This record gives sequence, structure tokens and C-alpha cells, in this order.
Amino acid sequence: MFNIGYGTVKDFEGFDASSDAQTLYNAMKGIGSDKETILDLITSRSNAQRQEIVAAYKSLFGKDLIGDLKYELTGKFERLIVCLMRPPAYHDAKEIKDAIKGLGTNEKCLIEILVSRNNQQIHALRDAYKDAYGRDIEADIVSDTSGHFKKMLVVLLQGTRDESGVVHADLVEEDAKELYAAGEEQWGTDEATFIMILGNRSVTHLQMVFDEYEKIAEKSLEDSIKSELSGDFERLMLAVVQCIRSVPMFFAKRLYKAMKGLGTADNTLIRIMISRSEIDMLDIRECFCLLYEKSLYNMIKDDTSGEYKRTLLRLCGGDDDLAGEFFPEAAQIAYKMWEISAMSKVQLKGTVRPFVGFDASSDAKALRKAMKGFGTDEDTIISIITQRSNEQRQEVKNSTDLMVDLKSELSNNLRRLVLGLMMTPAEFDAKMMRKAMEGAGTDEHSLIEVLVTRSNQEIQAMCAAYQEGKRETDSSTSSPPVLQSVQCTREEGPVDLERALVDAQELADACNDDSNAMETRFMSILCTRSFTHLRRVFQEFVKCTNKDIEQIIKKEFSADVKNAMFAIVRSVKNQPSYLADRLYKAMKGLGTDDRALIRIMVSRSEVDLFNIRKEFKDTHDVSVHDFIQVLS
Repeated sequence: MFNIGYGTVKDFEGFDASSDAQTLYNAMKGIGSDKETILDLITSRSNAQRQEIVAAYKSLFGKDLIGDLKYELTGKFERLIVCLMRPPAYHDAKEIKDAIKGLGTNEKCLIEILVSRNNQQIHALRDAYKDAYGRDIEADIVSDTSGHFKKMLVVLLQGTRDESGVVHADLVEEDAKELYAAGEEQWGTDEATFIMILGNRSVTHLQMVFDEYEKIAEKSLEDSIKSELSGDFERLMLAVVQCIRSVPMFFAKRLYKAMKGLGTADNTLIRIMISRSEIDMLDIRECFCLLYEKSLYNMIKDDTSGEYKRTLLRLCGGDDDLAGEFFPEAAQIAYKMWEISAMSKVQLKGTVRPFVGFDASSDAKALRKAMKGFGTDEDTIISIITQRSNEQRQEVKNSTDLMVDLKSELSNNLRRLVLGLMMTPAEFDAKMMRKAMEGAGTDEHSLIEVLVTRSNQEIQAMCAAYQEGKRETDSSTSSPPVLQSVQCTREEGPVDLERALVDAQELADACNDDSNAMETRFMSILCTRSFTHLRRVFQEFVKCTNKDIEQIIKKEFSADVKNAMFAIVRSVKNQPSYLADRLYKAMKGLGTDDRALIRIMVSRSEVDLFNIRKEFKDTHDVSVHDFIQVLS
């Protein structure tokens, strides 16, 4: 959890504090300031060297360097440079102070700092806070927080986590059982047990406890925390678990959330880029690439501007968009992610269930009445149709010819949405396929999404419904993975370990082939093996190559083939997460892809929309409900 990894900022060779102090003085004297010189010098010196420069500056010129930087610089660039000049413990202390001052508390800042620092860093933070503000940090945090959230923060503030690295095998099983008994096994949750175990045990010990817990509960500890806890306490405990698993992965996710969507959480971005630049920024960059479709470097580049951007990019250190071998931490994380994916047994849940007391004739009459006369009672139509399962809607539809009236009475997206809900799943999928291929051009993303996320049985039913429209599904697309999905050749059995090892080596060997041969060999495995089997294949692939399958696909393939293979891998890893990402892309930015939004909401409402909602909230810090609400 707290091992020093790979930073991007190191001690500058040939360092001379007095010379650097003179250079900074010259850059700020006269009218204006030489911002390039300031950012180049400060980002190429370690924090320890910066402290020597501060002392030399005062000795040479009798002035406070930080005060001069505040005077000469402005905005986010000034904030970033000034923060770089503080010792790490004092920077953390300032962030904590800002998080709890005034009305309201920045709980996310408290969580981020306290869960990710080791015992030595926590003790240094406490001392720095006392020195800077003359107050006790624990007393200030206690007065500003409450409940179990407060209790866990106090535990973390003690800086007493076992860092010996010693693991007692008998205690591992005991702790796993205690966590299970404290949550999943009983009505209600024993929060004290979670606090005691997660707040004190060593990182190595807890990593083994998490593995043991998954065997007992058949789900990850993170999933149990999400179902058993709530609010800030839930977010805190999830952050603890994430940092126990991997601090770089935790920060990669925090950085992504700081920059995605409209606006940037600059305080979070600055805090992380500074605090990790000398510790594990290279690992964070690798983890960022592992999780998302672009490098940390390019996301910063697209999301910021000016000297502020150039300084952040210097701290980032480089662009990782081209796949290469992982640093050790990231390779281990990739392997672990696939292992967790293979072990987790997630219960898929829809949001629409059969209506109790259902009466098809009564519903048909109510719908008829809602459409009779001048105007249409859209609220009644929406209320009835969205609270009935698809099977119940078919009964309502078959009892009377509603479709013609619904088409004439409703308009635009509401009509498309309601008519989609009134179709059988196979009819709806067939219609979506037809819409994706009609007219000029083909919506390959829609084709890929549908075919990758449907079972053989669902694809067969869709093809039968499509044939009634007298069209061929492959007439407008040339992407081989899409065509192979239509053939319904994917196996649906459990993992075959021996065969998984062979398949992983086959994929590894294919990486040395020419592009056509590599594509053929990848397709032969990705398009035919069961998802359960592929999870193990992709896990072993990391061991064979020290690379992740997603990175290889991103580097070696292009266009629709890359998109199709990427979608398969994302669905194998976590299908609700893949669909949550598709939902987000349908709604973000200018304009909404209403067809994609309707397609996912209708087709997943009785399958896994509840899980998609959870993944959406976890990734984007906003609910699907609130995101849709903003669109209306």
C-alpha cells in the first residue's frame, strides 16, 4: 500500500540552491514575471531541494520566496506553484485545514489524505498542523464530523496501522469471517468490526483477508460495503479498501473523476499531482491507462490550459498512450483486477419487475382512455407502461391494438421510448440493428453494443425477428467480430483452466504476428470463448506478457475491429460498467444520443439496469437519474 514506487520528480543533479534562488529572483524582478523559467525550475527540483531554495532566497535577498511567488503569479498557476513550495506534511495540513474551515466539510479531501498516507506521514501531518495553526488536528476533525465516519477518521489519525508485514494465517480466516458476520450474514451492520479490522491490520494481511472474504461471501468486500454501509462512511471504507489493494489505482480513479465531465476539480488535481509526483506518479499513469481510454497526460492536456497545464504536464512526466510494458505495480494490479473479476459473483438486477395485481384488460382500458378525446394523458401512459414487465406489456398489447394509437398520439423521443417498451426484447433489438444500418453509413457502435452484450439465445431470437423485416444483418458492416457474434458461436460453459493457459499463450504469441494474422488469432478466441473462460484467459495473458489485453488491443488494432474487441473485453471484465460508460457517452457533451439512451434504458431495464446505475454513480459521482434530469 505505502511502498515507494516510481516518481516523476527526482533530485536535480548539480543542484545549487543559491544559483536557483538567484534565477527565481531574476525571473520575478521588474515588470511582469518569467513564468516559463519559474515553472521549469520548480518542477525539476525535488521538494527537499525546493526547501533549500526557500532558505537561500531569504538569506540572499531578505525576502520570503513563497510571498513573492504569490504576488507575481495569479490564478490556478499561482496556487499550484505555491503548493509545490510547501513541505509535504505542511501541504497536507493546509489541505485538511481548508477542508474543515467555514460552513460545510470537504469529506472527500479528508478521506483521500487520511487513507493514503503511511504512519510516518500521518505523524508528520499532525505535527505540521499543530505548528502551522496552533491547534490539534484530531480535535478539529472530531468537531467537524460525526458518527462512524468520525470514528474511522480518528483511527486513521492515530497512525498506528501495523506496518510489520507479518501475516498470521489463522487470523486471516478469522478476520474474513468476522467481516462477513458483521455485514452480509446478519440483519444490520456491525460497523465497529469494520473499523477495527480495516483501520489497524497491515496491508499485506488485509490483502489476504480480502481474498479469503471473496471465497466466503462469493462477492468482493467492496460490493459488501456498498450494500451494507452508506454515505460518507461508505465512501471512506471503500477508499480504505481501494488503497489497501493499490494506492496508485485509487489515485488514478480520483484523477479521472477530477477531470471528467464539465469543469475540473482543480484543488483535487493539484493536490494529487503534487503529493504523488515523487512517490508513485509513474504507477498512477499506468493504472490510469489500464482503467480509461486515454493517458493521464492527454487528459490533463485536454482539460487544462496555459502555464497551469504546462506545470501539471511536467509533474505528470510523459504520455503513456502507446502501450508498453507495465511498471511492476501496474502489472500486478492488472492481474489482480482480472482475478477479482473472475471470482466475483454479482447478482444482476433490473429496475422493472412484474406488477402485483396486474390486469391486462384494465390496463388496456386505462391506456385507451388516456388517448381518447382532445389531448393525451402522457403521465398515465408512462405510469402504466413503465410499471409493467415486458411480458405483461405483451398481454396488454395483445388484448387490443394499441400500437397504432400510441404512434399517432405520442411524438418524438417519448413515442420512440414507449413503442420500444411495447416490443418484445427480440423485436426491439432487431429494430435497433435495422436503425443502425439504414441510410448512409452504419452506426457500428450500436451494432457492437447489442451483439457483444446479448447471449446466443437472445441473438438467435433477434435474428429471427430481424428476418421478418426481410433484411440481412451483415449487409452493411464489415467488422469481423460483429459478424462472428451473429453466428451465435460463443461457448457458454465454465472456465477450462488448462485451455485458458493455452489460449493466453496463443494470444501472447499472436502479438508477434503481422496485423492480419494477429487479428484472426485474437478473433478466434475473443469471439468464441465464454465470458467466464475469457476472464481467466485475460488474467493469464498479463502473466505471459506483462501487459494488459486492453492496452494491446488499443495499440495494435484500429477502427471497428478495435472497438468490437475492446467492447468484448470490457463486457467480460464488467458488463454493467461497460454499459454505464455507454450511457455516459450518450449523454455527455453537447447534444444527447437519444437512440443510444433509449436502447440501453429499454433493453436493460429488466436485466441489469440496477447494476448499471451503481457503476455509473461509482464512476461519475452522479446518479443516472440526476444526469437524465439535467437533460430535460
